[in-house]
Amino acid sequence: MTRKLIAMLALSLALSACESEPSENNANANANKPGASATATPAPVSPIQEASPTARADLKSGDKVKVAINGANAEAKIVSIDEKGGKVTVRVDGEKQDRTVATADVVKQ
Repeated sequence: MTRKLIAMLALSLALSACESEPSENNANANANKPGASATATPAPVSPIQEASPTARADLKSGDKVKVAINGANAEAKIVSIDEKGGKVTVRVDGEKQDRTVATADVVKQ
C-alpha cells in the first residue's frame, strides 16, 4: 500500500512538472492581457509588398554578371530571375546549358 502511494505521489509530481502553465497562475493569466475594450491602435498595413531579402532590384534579364560557381567567378548573362525563391537562372559564357544559382552568388558587372 505504501509503495502504491509513493508511486502515485511521484507520478503526480512528474505530471505537474510537465504542465505548460502552472495551475496557480491560471487565474492571473489573463490579468496582464488587454481586453477587447482596450484602445490599442493596430499597426498600419502597407499595401506595398516588400521584396524578399535575397531579391535584388538592380538585377534584370539580359544583364551581364559574374557568378560564383564552385568557388570560382565566371562571366554569365541573366536568363531569368525568381524573386520569391531568391534564385537567378544564368547562362555562363562558353556553356550551352543554363544554371540556377542563389541571388547572393551573382554580382552585376
